[in-house]
Amino acid sequence: MKTTNILFVCLGNICRSPAAEAIARRRLEEKGLDGIIVDSAGTGDWHVGELPDPRARRHGAARGYAVDSRARQFDPDADFAAFDLIIAMDEQNFRDLAGMARTPADRAKIRRATSFCRVFSHLAGVPDPYLGGPSGFELVMDILEDAVEGLLEHLDAGNRERDH
Repeated sequence: MKTTNILFVCLGNICRSPAAEAIARRRLEEKGLDGIIVDSAGTGDWHVGELPDPRARRHGAARGYAVDSRARQFDPDADFAAFDLIIAMDEQNFRDLAGMARTPADRAKIRRATSFCRVFSHLAGVPDPYLGGPSGFELVMDILEDAVEGLLEHLDAGNRERDH
């Protein structure tokens, strides 16, 4: 399998994208997949260097995920060059990333998280739980688990096609 670099992006990089990163890391480890590298970032700079929101860490830990990456801001120059797939959590993140893309190749790397969902495919995006309560964080974890499973199936199918 060729190495694939995936970046999950939300607004502040303290709830959704670090949770997606943690879910993907664990799923990759469980499946024994070595050729996929995951990271996360935010389009905004408010939380750079901070740990994820305590609620995201708590809800992740309850499901066995270490939601513990430090927040960083998306860097168009470095991140479009370094990542093969850039997964936007919602429509605003998608538009912000598309606005930062310098080339059609950059734009082609940007995908919506829910485009990989099977159960939650009807959703336009992963809702931001920041201003809500526990049920919002649980819903986000459910959506992200679905999206990550679909993403890994998508990557596996693409690798099988290349091998033939």
